[in-house]
Amino acid sequence: MKRFVVPALCAIALPALFVAAAQQNQPMAAKPAASAVTSSDDNRIVLDVNRVNMLFTVSDKKGRFVTDLNRDDFQIFENKKPQKIMGFTAESNLPLRLAILIDTSNSIRDRFRFQQEAASAFVQDVIRPDVDKAIIVSFDSSAELVADMTSDTEVLQKAIHELRPGGGTSLFDAVFFACHDKLMKDQPMSKFRRAMVILSDGEDNQSRYTRDQALEMAQKADVVVYTISTNISRIPTDGDKIMKYFAAETGGLCFFPFKAEDLSQSFENIANELRHQYNLYYRPEPLLTDGRFHSVQITVRGRKDLVVRARKGYYAPQS
Repeated sequence: MKRFVVPALCAIALPALFVAAAQQNQPMAAKPAASAVTSSDDNRIVLDVNRVNMLFTVSDKKGRFVTDLNRDDFQIFENKKPQKIMGFTAESNLPLRLAILIDTSNSIRDRFRFQQEAASAFVQDVIRPDVDKAIIVSFDSSAELVADMTSDTEVLQKAIHELRPGGGTSLFDAVFFACHDKLMKDQPMSKFRRAMVILSDGEDNQSRYTRDQALEMAQKADVVVYTISTNISRIPTDGDKIMKYFAAETGGLCFFPFKAEDLSQSFENIANELRHQYNLYYRPEPLLTDGRFHSVQITVRGRKDLVVRARKGYYAPQS
């Protein structure tokens, strides 16, 4: 098992979607390019700065997936200004890059064994050999990489079953690490679907990073976050708000399985959604390199009965 130390925040300045470093603490660079290019030292990857990719899900009011829409059915707005869609696909087979973050703090001890079984079954059902890859990160007083990026489901399941609960909670550090050090590495970003599943009560008391710093890194890594709450008290908590926040801001969903047997259904719902998504890209007009967060909204023309779920925006590169 590999225990890691979370780096100081001042060393991080990543312009998401457009530029991603392949290794932590390497220089960042942004150059216009027609496609992803690896630098000569093999430590840096430069992406096309002229396009923003948006992976999203469309459902009806009852939560059923709508999968028969085409490019002309959609409108996209950046900072409330309409944009021209340059490319569109109904994505069901993109290679998956998945991070499963499992809370191993004392607060989830009561239902820990069932969580292990459900997470193990999820890995078996979702990961396609030689196509998809996943990591397992546990977090209590610190975050720990217990299985590095692999498509070997036996390795992933073994890592899950060897976890033991105990300690505090460093959720935000775990999110930051998984996004920055692992999920951003496979490039170009548009060729992979990046997702994170978090099992936790959301109560963080040990992290060096804040909630919003962790969220910013998830947005820069283009990660959709799905959260499964371990709070079974039916009493709303601050942790519940955090779990909902991560999911809503990245285009994911938050689940509250109050019974242990409902946990498997939550995982099944996530697995189903990962295979029923659309992808589009556009060139921002105006194209700004201000390093700021730009809000993005996708709508379906003339269909107020449909719900589009996508991340709320992206971080532009810094010129």
